[in-house]
Amino acid sequence: MESYKKNDTAPDHSGGMTQVVERNIKALLERKKQEEQKRSAENRIADSITAFVGSMPFVYIHIVFFGVWILWNTGLLGLKPFDPSLVVLAMEASVEAIFLSTFVLISQNRMSAQADKRAELDLQISLLTEHEVTHLIKMVRAIAQKMEIEESENPEINELEKNVAPEKVMDSMEENAEKIDKGHVTD
Repeated sequence: MESYKKNDTAPDHSGGMTQVVERNIKALLERKKQEEQKRSAENRIADSITAFVGSMPFVYIHIVFFGVWILWNTGLLGLKPFDPSLVVLAMEASVEAIFLSTFVLISQNRMSAQADKRAELDLQISLLTEHEVTHLIKMVRAIAQKMEIEESENPEINELEKNVAPEKVMDSMEENAEKIDKGHVTD
């Protein structure tokens, strides 16, 4: 039982992570570093602008800028208004919004592509894990038979022993999604 507790994901005796987990973390960090270095100058600029736009200093700058503009042009600062109807301010804000939304969309598209890659990796790992677990179930059953250990009949084990065809799972998911969309939900 003690050997079961010492698995690959548990801390080792020194309190640190096992070598496998550390290796995986290093590999993922290295990959992230490589992807960051491959980014185009345009994407780096868009990401920098998006990061700044999503910060409190950006909000403070705009509060001051718009506040001074409005106070100036309403005559509350005692200065001669240069945009008394605030049309120029509205136009400037609209043009800024167009550009900022474009930068945000560029960054979101890049992040979405990264998320798609990670989802694909997760799917591949899940399929590999499912295949390995299926193989392990078959091996354990064979060992139990060899040792003449009686096994109670369990339909779930019989089902788990079968290989999963990802394309059939995806087809089933799509069929059920269509039924839900059409309101034909069945249990």
